Amino acid sequence: MGIGYMRVLLVEDDERIVDFVQRGLKAEGYVVEVARSGLEAIALGTEGHFQAIILDLGLPDLNGRQVCERLRNTGVGTPILMLTARDTVQDKVTGLRSGADDYMTKPFSFEELVARIEVLMRRRGGEIKSEIKELQIADLILNVETHEVKRGETLIDLTPKEFALLECFMRMPGKVLSRTRILEQVWGYSADPLTNVVDVYIRQLRRKIDDDYDLKLLKTVRGFGYKLDAS
Repeated sequence: MGIGYMRVLLVEDDERIVDFVQRGLKAEGYVVEVARSGLEAIALGTEGHFQAIILDLGLPDLNGRQVCERLRNTGVGTPILMLTARDTVQDKVTGLRSGADDYMTKPFSFEELVARIEVLMRRRGGEIKSEIKELQIADLILNVETHEVKRGETLIDLTPKEFALLECFMRMPGKVLSRTRILEQVWGYSADPLTNVVDVYIRQLRRKIDDDYDLKLLKTVRGFGYKLDAS
């Protein structure tokens, strides 16, 4: 069993690999965010929300070594596992010297990938013991272990998908999430981008966590998406 509720950034532009790794890690209990370019990876990686980064060497803009160097130069200490189709000693040495903590060649077994991620997290003190079990915004509390949600002293009954949606927001408080990003995080990247399922679930969640309270937490940012904050 993987390390539950740990956040992993997957930097990969090959949709087949994205699908394979993302589905597998989610099944192991990881929260997975995907960047499909080097610049996107740097933007997300510097936010510091992740316990590990899986970084492909071949990206459409910057290569993995450049991304790794930029992250390290900005002080990002997140463990980085580099993926590449090249298996020469020089490639491995260059990748490690750019700041990567470990190196895997494609094709790889998923079991080995998970094992290496867990080792890197332990090495950097990322054991599950240190992971926060409760998320809180204002008087809204979500317990990631018991799956209980409360607003003040009132217990709120959520479906599994509503819980996953709320957890997605509460792990990135104040950040505007687009419908596409929510679909990717909660339903998987292959969900139909034209579906209105996000809007339907937002309405259901808003009715449960906001309708009976003066302070509204779940907000629409027109033209961009939604965010959860107490401002």
